[in-house]
Amino acid sequence: MKFRPCIDLRKGKVVQIIGGTLKDSDKALPVTNFETEKSSEQYAQMYRKDKLTGGHVISLGPGNTEAALSALKAYPNGLQIGGGITPENAQTYLNAGASHVIVTSYVFSDGKIDLSKLDTLVRCVGRENLVLDLSCRQREGKFWIVTDRWQKFTDVAVNEETISYLATSCAEFLVHGVDVEGRMQGIQTDLVKLLGRYAPIPVTYAGGANRFSDLETVKNLGQNRVDLTIGSALDIFGGNIAYREVIGWHQKNS
Repeated sequence: MKFRPCIDLRKGKVVQIIGGTLKDSDKALPVTNFETEKSSEQYAQMYRKDKLTGGHVISLGPGNTEAALSALKAYPNGLQIGGGITPENAQTYLNAGASHVIVTSYVFSDGKIDLSKLDTLVRCVGRENLVLDLSCRQREGKFWIVTDRWQKFTDVAVNEETISYLATSCAEFLVHGVDVEGRMQGIQTDLVKLLGRYAPIPVTYAGGANRFSDLETVKNLGQNRVDLTIGSALDIFGGNIAYREVIGWHQKNS
């Protein structure tokens, strides 16, 4: 198991928000936990110095291209990129230094999996460079993939069948527990258990971490097969978990 770092971008700034509050309209502002004048490049350089791999840069809406590219160029092959990825722009990010591109809405649209688009993307970038974002919300006892700023439920459940099927088309999964993402109220233990039980490829869970011990919790519940991203709760994003302690744990356990 590894700790995976993150760089979330909104209007070119490094931020941490409550993901479920992000809307398409600028009039409905998301709830922001953290914003800094420190650049995306500086965060990428820090992660590079600490030899953290497999982290993700996420573009939350327009106005982030320059900041995203700066981060990727600062840490070649060390970060993944997500947010508005299509076959038309994916190669630009890979050429800029992204190790993988992360995709949700291009493949999951109108509440369904668009298999033709998935095939197009795989042909364009290669399975080995593709991460599928299975970020999900819970409803009626099941976890369902959500799109459109995490506001729209698809008809695709995150379960053994879906995970096994989609794993043949990508290198990794990224899964935000949207109901708790950014809220620092605890991880979704049932989701971590599910991912640890069924994911046949690397998978990263993000959402709700609020204490240092969550690293061990995810390691145990995920059967040492689920990596963890911590965002708002880290002190480098204004939280209470010491980043240096997390790095120490990562170096001992990864």
